[in-house]
Amino acid sequence: MAAQTAGTTENHPHAARDLIGYGAHPPHPRWPNNAKICLSFVLNVEEGGEHTLLNGDDHSEGFLTEGGATAAPRPGPTRHLGYESAYAYGARSGFWRILNLFRRHNLKFTAWTIGRSLELNPDTARAMEEAGCEVGSHSWRWIDYDGMDPAEEKEHIAKTMEVIKATSPSGRYPRGWYTGRNSMNTRKLVYETYREKGALDLLYDSDSYEDDLPYWVPSPSPSSDPSVPSPPLLIIPYTYESNDMKYAQTPGFTNSTQFFDYLRDAFDVLYAEGERSAASSSAPGSSSFDVPKMLTIAMHSRVLGRPGRFAGLERFIEYISKKDGVWVATREEIAAHWRKEHPPSQAVIDASRQSASVALVPASRASQ
Repeated sequence: MAAQTAGTTENHPHAARDLIGYGAHPPHPRWPNNAKICLSFVLNVEEGGEHTLLNGDDHSEGFLTEGGATAAPRPGPTRHLGYESAYAYGARSGFWRILNLFRRHNLKFTAWTIGRSLELNPDTARAMEEAGCEVGSHSWRWIDYDGMDPAEEKEHIAKTMEVIKATSPSGRYPRGWYTGRNSMNTRKLVYETYREKGALDLLYDSDSYEDDLPYWVPSPSPSSDPSVPSPPLLIIPYTYESNDMKYAQTPGFTNSTQFFDYLRDAFDVLYAEGERSAASSSAPGSSSFDVPKMLTIAMHSRVLGRPGRFAGLERFIEYISKKDGVWVATREEIAAHWRKEHPPSQAVIDASRQSASVALVPASRASQ
């Protein structure tokens, strides 16, 4: 498989860039009950973990608020009570509005949960698990980890794992990880921390946006020592596009109808590919690319939890509820299915047992 390689190992700890992937012949996912499409709803629970003087920072976070996607902070050290209050809405009201919608429809979502958010509001973890939802990790703080000292980032990873384990009724570490504003070291550090805690076997990574289906990559921390587990890592891609963050971007969504229309159109395209696959591989206009796919819908409590935006989510759930062959699953369920139906190839397994490991990138600036 051709790949676009990185410059130097020291500056590029991730694997070489792969622009081919599955190409024209993606695998048939064999979703449960022959589903034509898999839907993954993901709720980002970040409130309380953002920049604020209360967390020892020198400014208040304006990212993804009513101030826009990249609202400029006030010259610090100054609290911005408006930004803080906009974040608080997500925890106090928006989260519960979204959770109750999924309860009413007997549907589940995965949550990308900031560790600091759970520490401040542990009831959210209990409520989500009691509703059958998955509590995944969004790292310790809602900050940009680029350039952070690797030792400090690893400490954040470990602390997040322990807080989620302590606040979740299941009493277990999160299976899924999505930092979002990750560093070049994040994937390797997460992998190694899970390995040290004996929790590597069920880990999946979602810091990727490059496919409509899960896929495997070699271990980001390979080892030739048989006593050191270094299995391939499962990637379940996330999304920037079917994402309510566009309400805070220009151009982006300005009302719930635009949000609903976009989700419906994305659903219809992928649903049609699944239908053509189910009909016949020899049907007119069909191809080997026509297999069922996965659609991720990304939500934020403080964004989509606002009533005027929430209406679009309600309409979309009502829309898909009238369709047959739709599998709405947590990402943990998707990971379990993929491990069973599409285990890693021998080539990926062999690459995970290399003797040479990948160097970490040193800190390029002070931590956030």
